[in-house]
Amino acid sequence: TNTYAPISHLRRVFTEALSEPDVVALSIGTRSDCLSEEVLDLLEELSHTKPVWVELGLQTIHTATHARLNTHTTVEMFDKAVADLQSRGIPVITHVILGLPDETPDMMLDTIRHVSSLPVSGIKLQLLHILKGTALAKEYETNPFPLFELEEYCDFIIDCLELLPPDMVIHRLTGDGPRKLLIAPLWSTDKKRVLNTIHKRMKERETRQGRLYYQ
Repeated sequence: TNTYAPISHLRRVFTEALSEPDVVALSIGTRSDCLSEEVLDLLEELSHTKPVWVELGLQTIHTATHARLNTHTTVEMFDKAVADLQSRGIPVITHVILGLPDETPDMMLDTIRHVSSLPVSGIKLQLLHILKGTALAKEYETNPFPLFELEEYCDFIIDCLELLPPDMVIHRLTGDGPRKLLIAPLWSTDKKRVLNTIHKRMKERETRQGRLYYQ
């Protein structure tokens, strides 16, 4: 969470990064509960030097899932953070996790529809994966819950793309963890296969990003 520090420290490290001549923009990943007025004012100030955008974790809009994952954030907090950043001219890239425990496809698509309704510039769609040494891994080992299969995930990604605005930048379509830590799904490590399958299914379905998007 790259805004969870004293403002003096943030100013120093962000300014140092922007001072590098080869740096053309500053991308900051954070949470909606770590964007105080001081931080927002600093980001706006820095954005007058070089482009600044914020990668903001949403993951899901569903309260029960947030509580289960112990995120200490809500969709209302996320929406406010997006509005605050937009009012300062700072683009937002949203992070969404697909396949969270107990979430149905309809619930996940509700999250996508919500993101589509907001002034968000980009999105990272992240496949849920289980890593060794985490609380989620312990839960998965004692009480396994279903995870996406490759073909199922690729089709679902297309369902998501159809609902997203046609001009929204898609920064990520999948994801995987370090091979030494990854428990499941193991197919996620073959990104080339995943991307090729998505491209193939897009053509077969004769569809495109934004096909079902309505303002």
